[in-house]
Amino acid sequence: MSETTRRRALVTGGSGDIGAAVCRRLAREHAVIVHANGRLERADAVAAAIVDAGGVAQAVAFDVTDAQATRDALDRLLVDGPIQVLVNNAGIHDDAVFPGMRVEQWSRVIDVSLNGFFHVTQPLTMPMMRTRWGRIVNISSLAALAGNRGQVNYAAAKAALHGATRSLALELASRGVTVNAVAPGIIAGSMSESAFDTQTIASLVPMKRAGTPDEVAELVGFLASEQAAYITGQIVSINGGIAT
Repeated sequence: MSETTRRRALVTGGSGDIGAAVCRRLAREHAVIVHANGRLERADAVAAAIVDAGGVAQAVAFDVTDAQATRDALDRLLVDGPIQVLVNNAGIHDDAVFPGMRVEQWSRVIDVSLNGFFHVTQPLTMPMMRTRWGRIVNISSLAALAGNRGQVNYAAAKAALHGATRSLALELASRGVTVNAVAPGIIAGSMSESAFDTQTIASLVPMKRAGTPDEVAELVGFLASEQAAYITGQIVSINGGIAT
């Protein structure tokens, strides 16, 4: 696809393990905007690698929990045209068993995953609708489907995202815009290394291994493609066969 026909894609949390893999995958067809919450140098590095490989990319930084800062950043991006692919990947863990969970732990996790989804998606929806083509993919988690000890806050935020995904899909279906969620299980990377050793993974996952960020990215890439035009309102698990 030439630079003049590339659609623009924004990936929030694009500098992390899964986010960077999604950026690289989308860069095959799209001009990618790599988002970081605060550390712009990490997003810059992902964007630079894409450009070095022949793709089109740029980096941005803004706090998705700050409604006005997010709106201002998106307004600047929209000057160059609509963003037609959005991957809401920004999210954080702040784990604790529920009886000992602090208010701040609850609020911050909800704020990034759920309020961040609203702050980013809502301003982009109307420009996307006007093009009669769009793909919104929300990155969820196995925890939202099966629960997980110590992650009541995270599971609640991601489960709420499922309801938002299904409802928004109904609103946008007639406008050529699909909305889906991807729910990864145990994925190799910095967030899982300290939580799961090889033996634990083998006992939990029927495939006896962790997934890879690239495998998640391929699923996201498909849902963001022309070929996925009739898939919307779905929560798609990618977890090596764990029953949910």
